[in-house]
Amino acid sequence: MEDIWRKPCVMEWTQYLLDSYAHWLKKELIPRQGTSLEQAERLFTCPFVVVSHGLQDDPILNYGNRTALTLWEMDWGQLTQTPSRQTAEPVNREERARMLYQAQTMGFIADYRGVRISQSGRRFLVDCATVWNVRKSDGTPLGQAATFSAWRFM
Repeated sequence: MEDIWRKPCVMEWTQYLLDSYAHWLKKELIPRQGTSLEQAERLFTCPFVVVSHGLQDDPILNYGNRTALTLWEMDWGQLTQTPSRQTAEPVNREERARMLYQAQTMGFIADYRGVRISQSGRRFLVDCATVWNVRKSDGTPLGQAATFSAWRFM
């Protein structure tokens, strides 16, 4: 896999993810020392999932770190063309939409739990996920992101 975190647009998005997480949760997602390139690499290679989507009517995933790509069984190109709703089975999409709306209105939610599905159809239960709104420093909304380190295949 190429060093996707080196791309300027990915480095910029990484800063939005990290800054927004710190804004809403009042703590850092990863250690913030070093350059933006070093932070982008650290986030991309960390052992927990970080995934996000934009603000389209049917939001498209726009970031997934290595752990997310492995879990959803996709490469960067596949992930960044996938509507985020497709990470959940149709039966679980209404519950997912409620969770995203709750995060949108409150800024973030913690301790989310739900079933997701990989590209090949492998189902897994996500536990203790945090979902937060991604925004610019002036408050302009950019999307939503999620992180979790606990999941089990079903």
